[in-house]
Amino acid sequence: MRVGLVGTGRIGESHAAAVAARAEVDELVLADADGARARDVAGRVGAHVAGAIDTLLHPGAVDALVVTAATSAHAELILAGVRAGIPVFCEKPVAPTVAETVDVLREVDKRQALVHIGFMRRFDAGYAEARRALRDGELGELHRVHAVTCDAAPPPAEYLPTSGGLFRDCLVHDFDILRWVTGREVVEVHAYGANRGADYFAAADDVDTAAAVLRMDDGTLATVQGSRYNGGGYDVRMELAGSAGTVAVGLDGHAALRSAEAGVDFPSQDPYREFWSRFAPAYGAEIAAFLSAVREGGPSPCTVADALEAVLVADAAERSRRAGRPVRIEEVRP
Repeated sequence: MRVGLVGTGRIGESHAAAVAARAEVDELVLADADGARARDVAGRVGAHVAGAIDTLLHPGAVDALVVTAATSAHAELILAGVRAGIPVFCEKPVAPTVAETVDVLREVDKRQALVHIGFMRRFDAGYAEARRALRDGELGELHRVHAVTCDAAPPPAEYLPTSGGLFRDCLVHDFDILRWVTGREVVEVHAYGANRGADYFAAADDVDTAAAVLRMDDGTLATVQGSRYNGGGYDVRMELAGSAGTVAVGLDGHAALRSAEAGVDFPSQDPYREFWSRFAPAYGAEIAAFLSAVREGGPSPCTVADALEAVLVADAAERSRRAGRPVRIEEVRP
């Protein structure tokens, strides 16, 4: 299988290594507007470099396309791949806006194309086990859900203008995995935001800390908390409490917290400091699932429609934060 990858920045290089490690990939071809960077990454992962990005976007040029370029280029690259008949894997988000996401969705659906959007938590063993336990009835009737995503250290100031904000950039993963694990849809969000760190978040009209209450379509309440600052380390967890039991994702030896109870030495290992080390197996598993779908002609493991629903929750949360009131998802749906 010949795979093309566009975008060789930090996450692009990590994805390139994951793709190159797959036995079914005979050749990995990298492309980037920064040719020197592409050549540098290619040397480290054992790939080739395309002369230009366009060479990967012609029918038959590659068997599959991986998009890890800047967010502003995602929609254009997805559509170019789809129109060339190439299956596409793209890091989230699909596009900078909901309207552009809908445009991509319409084109993908019209062509019945295989497009997989990268929400890696769906491929994490802990989240998969929580989903199974809930679906198999081991937790009984679901009463509440709590999710948290906190970065060990904030991104640089120059990242914020293109990030989409805390809800779209960071907590959108929680919104997606909430839908995937529970099988329910979010109908309303009441969100709050605060700035407790560097001034550049407020200067960018963003927040560095957020909390939200989400109401699901069956009446279940979920809480989501997030922060760009967490001195204890990179902290990503989910709790599902039911009438017959409670399960927690991310509560392992690397948990970025400690017990205040005497005699308790949990956790036993150093906490993760960033997302890739925490989710490296999940990133590898999602690439494997995408390539399997390409080979077998199967459905996308995470569709553009799925990505749209998560972004709608993020947009509702941002509108709620600004308006100081609950916002129904239908208010932001095109």
